[in-house]
Amino acid sequence: MSNIAERVTAIADPLAEKLGFELVDVEYVKEGSQMILRVFIDREGGITLDHCQEMSHALSDELDRVDPIEQSYHLEVSSPGIERPLKKDEDFVRFAGKPVSIKLFAPLEGKKKYGGILRGLEEGEILLEVENNNLVRIPRTQVAKANLAFI
Repeated sequence: MSNIAERVTAIADPLAEKLGFELVDVEYVKEGSQMILRVFIDREGGITLDHCQEMSHALSDELDRVDPIEQSYHLEVSSPGIERPLKKDEDFVRFAGKPVSIKLFAPLEGKKKYGGILRGLEEGEILLEVENNNLVRIPRTQVAKANLAFI
């Protein structure tokens, strides 16, 4: 996560919680000649356009007040979508039973990409049911990217 994304996360997380949302992720990326600040929120029952607008207005006001980003940027607030990223330990418990895709920093048992049914998190390891009902234990620290998978 970039330094700017970390600063924005520190601002957006308590704000999202106050509004009844969960902050899922923050990205600060360059697209073409423009910098984009993307903020992904969720809540039980899902996110509507009105929720995104509410968070966008509140966050925009707070970012204007605190001014953590020197250059101009475009703020986007949205739901994480159906392939929601799994970032926090709690996500690996909450979404147990769901199909997921996991990419690793380094190969584990000869593979860097895994797909299967998430079975939870236990002692710092993600439990993933793969083909033939085999259970793979993936150390949480080796995960580069994890998200729900659309099947």
